[in-house]
Amino acid sequence: MLMINILLSGCNGKMGQVITRLAAEREDLKIVAGYDQNTSIQNTYPVFSDLSKCDVNVDVIIDFSHPAALESLMQYAVSKKIPAVIATTGLFSAQVQMLKDASKVIPVFFSANMSLGVNLLIDLVKKAARVLAKDFDIEIVEKHHNQKIDAPSGTALAIADAINSCLEQQQEYIYDRHSRRKKRSKNEIGIHAVRGGTIVGEHSVIFAGNDEIIEINHIATSKEIFGVGALNAAVFLHKKGSGMYNMDDLIGSK
Repeated sequence: MLMINILLSGCNGKMGQVITRLAAEREDLKIVAGYDQNTSIQNTYPVFSDLSKCDVNVDVIIDFSHPAALESLMQYAVSKKIPAVIATTGLFSAQVQMLKDASKVIPVFFSANMSLGVNLLIDLVKKAARVLAKDFDIEIVEKHHNQKIDAPSGTALAIADAINSCLEQQQEYIYDRHSRRKKRSKNEIGIHAVRGGTIVGEHSVIFAGNDEIIEINHIATSKEIFGVGALNAAVFLHKKGSGMYNMDDLIGSK
């Protein structure tokens, strides 16, 4: 069996440790190096705080870290011609463009959410929007733990973008109604963020019409679903040609 060697960026974060544990249970891949500013946690692989000092041969990079680490990571990936799975959320538009630029040289897998279920939800929501958007108001509610930095979540924005992509008239995203002293317009999508406790991740898309409501939900009960998705993406990306890939490509390959 082919063994794929992984460099895990953000290895000593919460998701990094989840992926470390999941990878140890698999026979098709192995984490052989880590990248993290925190090097205090002992792993079965070496951890580097400076990528220029990483002397381990790797086949694919998985990044579950922080947007601030993206530039140096992508420079390393491009210079070494290493495929990269980017699972870090909260990226700015300029950083997304950085990934697109890198994809001209290397394979880049980028998804706002690594869960198969969430990406199925997005597909279902697009189908519902095509049928319902004319007569129904659309609202998105996302809930996450109290340690999450970005709001709204990248997944909530990805859902909104997916809805907009299949509508003739583009919808405006409304994040705060407190300062809007007027009725809701027909051409908007409300996006709401809840932060509290240890909520792993919940996303609800509400289609509210006259006398009926349709709601599509996804609830994550463990961070493991994101780790499994990232590892599967790494296997998928190995040996791919340069370009941008996402969960649609992974799902379509099965």
